[in-house]
Amino acid sequence: MNARVIARLLGILLAVLGCTMGFCLPMAFYYDEKEAVLALGASMGTTVALGGLLFAWGRASIETVYRRDALAVVGLGWVLTGLLGAIPFYWGGVFDLFVDAFFEAVSGFTTTGATVLEDIEAIPKSLLLWRTITHWLGGMGIIVLFVAIFPQLGVGAKQLFRSEVPGPITEGLRPKIKETALALWKIYLLLTGLMVALLVAVGVAPFEALCHAMSTIATGGFSLFNKSIGHYDSVVVDAIVSAFMLLAGINFSLYYLLMRGHSKAVFRNAELRFYIGLVVGVTAIITLVITPLHGGVGSALRFAGFQTLAILTGTGFGTDDYMQYPSLAKMLLIGLMFIGGCAGSTAGGIKIARIVVLLKVAYVELVRVFRPQVRTAVRLGGSVVDEETVRSILIFFASFIGITLIGSLFMASLGLDLLTSFSSVLACLANVGPGMAEVGPVENYAHLPSPGKAFLILCMLLGRLELGTLLVLFVPSFWRR
Repeated sequence: MNARVIARLLGILLAVLGCTMGFCLPMAFYYDEKEAVLALGASMGTTVALGGLLFAWGRASIETVYRRDALAVVGLGWVLTGLLGAIPFYWGGVFDLFVDAFFEAVSGFTTTGATVLEDIEAIPKSLLLWRTITHWLGGMGIIVLFVAIFPQLGVGAKQLFRSEVPGPITEGLRPKIKETALALWKIYLLLTGLMVALLVAVGVAPFEALCHAMSTIATGGFSLFNKSIGHYDSVVVDAIVSAFMLLAGINFSLYYLLMRGHSKAVFRNAELRFYIGLVVGVTAIITLVITPLHGGVGSALRFAGFQTLAILTGTGFGTDDYMQYPSLAKMLLIGLMFIGGCAGSTAGGIKIARIVVLLKVAYVELVRVFRPQVRTAVRLGGSVVDEETVRSILIFFASFIGITLIGSLFMASLGLDLLTSFSSVLACLANVGPGMAEVGPVENYAHLPSPGKAFLILCMLLGRLELGTLLVLFVPSFWRR
């Protein structure tokens, strides 16, 4: 492991992060938010200065980055990003405790959307903009961003890219990883811009449209209002947000294939078909069971579809209090938290690609019970899934369940009830945001004890980095040469 290479890359990352804080300063000046101006300016200066120091100390070539170096950069980079991204909230007087500011920042960057703010509308607009920018940066990935804009990374870009992009299989869209990263960010920008335009066209204020578009495409869920998207009480706004939550939960590589004219390959994609079928099926069931609560099928369909997409993709926006739903609907929503969106999307959860492979492995093993001589390969989208990938998926699934259960025990030891303990860990590990009971859709995480918030910060980072990238930092042998 080369400490100077790691320091140099972290220096670049922090410099980029510090510069993005500058986008919020014009708004702070415009609205005369003096405390926010000082907080953002000081945070920007601190972050850029620290990045400069790391870059200056790390006098080493960054063209060759080995796997351990890449894992250290991604893991440490996300922790540092959360810590420094929290400073504007803390110095801006939004929170009295740094753990709360850290929680909010990590929730933003990991696109979890869990919040410890009790009155969102009382926060300065410039800091609300920074809060939303954390979502947008974290959605596609901070590391993927600077892989796209720094060509001098050379072959090291591949290791960094693979260490951050979510999903069991991280295939490049273009021959060069830099081109892949650029293609992903162009698609990301296009979807964001399109959603902003549509929201403005139906009467949403430009600033509100921008913030909600960034939150939606990143599947984050931070809103400018205490009632989330329910603030608008608009069927049209609900429909636009629902459509883009659906789009954000799809593997972004499929958009690239679609733009290149490979529409048949897109529509034959097994993961996409499963995803659409799951959305339609769960929406239909929840619509049926909540129709008595909403007085009609049309209204029930509107809310059921929105909440299904919000939970499955991990966006976490709210238009309805699903804690009032019958038990069947709540159980389905909990199941969706586990599943998540497609691999290669901005959504959280285990990912549908893994679920599809697990189901196929289960089927193959079932067939072997009565036909032990049969050796059937597991396929995904026409391609054989090799044994190493199947093994990694099984380990990931077991680890995800294990961390959820152990974490639930820890939260329960802090005095929280069973459903709050379980759902808070699951919602943060799956990067969903709202959970059930005391952390449900009309509640927040502010009342949790500080040790609980600290543990959930770890869960959010673990979920965003797919467990292993962060867990390896705790292995002593990882740091040895």
